[in-house]
Amino acid sequence: MSQTATIEFEGKKYEFPVIKGTENELAIDIKTLRGATGMVTIDPGYKNTGSCESAITFLDGEKGILRYRGYSIEELAEKADFLEVAYLLIFGELPNKAQLEKFYDDITEESQVDEEMKKILDGFPKSAHPMGVLSSLTSALVAFNPSTVDVSSDEAMYNSIVRILGKFPVLVAWTMRKKMGLPLDYGDDNLGYVENIHKMMFKKPTKDYVKNPIVIDALDKLLILHADHEQNCSTSTVRITGSSHAGLFVSLAAGVSALWGPLHGGANQAVLEMLEAIKEDGGDTKKYMAKAKDKNDPFRLMGFGHRVYKNFDPRAKIIKKAADQVLGDLGVEDPILDIAKGLEKEALEDQYFVERKLYPNVDFYSGIIYRAMGIPVDMFTVMFALGRLPGWIAQWREMRLRKEPIGRPRQIYIGENHRPFVPLDKR
Repeated sequence: MSQTATIEFEGKKYEFPVIKGTENELAIDIKTLRGATGMVTIDPGYKNTGSCESAITFLDGEKGILRYRGYSIEELAEKADFLEVAYLLIFGELPNKAQLEKFYDDITEESQVDEEMKKILDGFPKSAHPMGVLSSLTSALVAFNPSTVDVSSDEAMYNSIVRILGKFPVLVAWTMRKKMGLPLDYGDDNLGYVENIHKMMFKKPTKDYVKNPIVIDALDKLLILHADHEQNCSTSTVRITGSSHAGLFVSLAAGVSALWGPLHGGANQAVLEMLEAIKEDGGDTKKYMAKAKDKNDPFRLMGFGHRVYKNFDPRAKIIKKAADQVLGDLGVEDPILDIAKGLEKEALEDQYFVERKLYPNVDFYSGIIYRAMGIPVDMFTVMFALGRLPGWIAQWREMRLRKEPIGRPRQIYIGENHRPFVPLDKR
């Protein structure tokens, strides 16, 4: 028997169906609310509003659970590589060997970017924030690939997906190399997907590229951990942009822009900026942990706790081990990283943080790894976008295949009532 929820207002009762998800989540279906009652709901930030039904990612913040298409993030990070996870998110199942090889080959075939894109990149000063550059370059891809995706065609959809998975890493690498004054580089078809990304970003023109398996493995894990995270700000932006039937590339560019903010993808950059500030003030971690506990102190401890996870961030557990391995292997001597390790130790042992479950999150550890790898701080969010790419694609594809209506939230107007126009000479 289907369940219903009742709303009572001014002596009238209205019933609405209750929807149950496969993980027993419950939601009141209010799509007929305005028609039946003349009212709308108001929910700033949409913290209690489900914008869609989705089969891609399950997240339980209270229990610290994250699954892609039913597979635990722990198992995927241990046993799969980033391209397998991308295929899983986008198409719903893990690929077999033949499917994965074809997927990689097709992506490799699309990994060239029109040379005229370099002219667009040349127009940016070195001081431009890499996220602004990446968003612009992603939008510019539309000019070189102007045809609209026929979402009713599996072949057309697949071709668009492998095209952006091939070209986006090139844009990421070019964005960083532009900032660092290095010549723009293409990849090597003989390398794996993540290894190729690393090579495009870091290869010096006077040296051979040498693979570091520990660094590549850590980067692979970071990309997997960032690949999707349910209906967050940037993912919702991709879906609502695509709901107007905007194309895949421009919808992704909108997602890049949404990710830019310090409350979203910019969090790992904020972590390093905090560590820099602590260093400039003498590097006393105990002092700053005390400031973090002082409610009257404006200091905020970045990279600890999470808006969704009310327990340990499951992604942080995985990447902490990789961070330790990278720091150990590279042997980097860096006072910023020493401060980070000091803050981590304090937080894991301090009763105040333990009781409130304010553990280091994935942004804390990802910032440490990127710093150790030699990635500039303002490139951190670009790396986040690279990881989130398959999730955005999967969400856009799901939204279009489900034929979801154009996103159009309502509002409650709180401005002036009707008033007569006053001529300019009488104001």
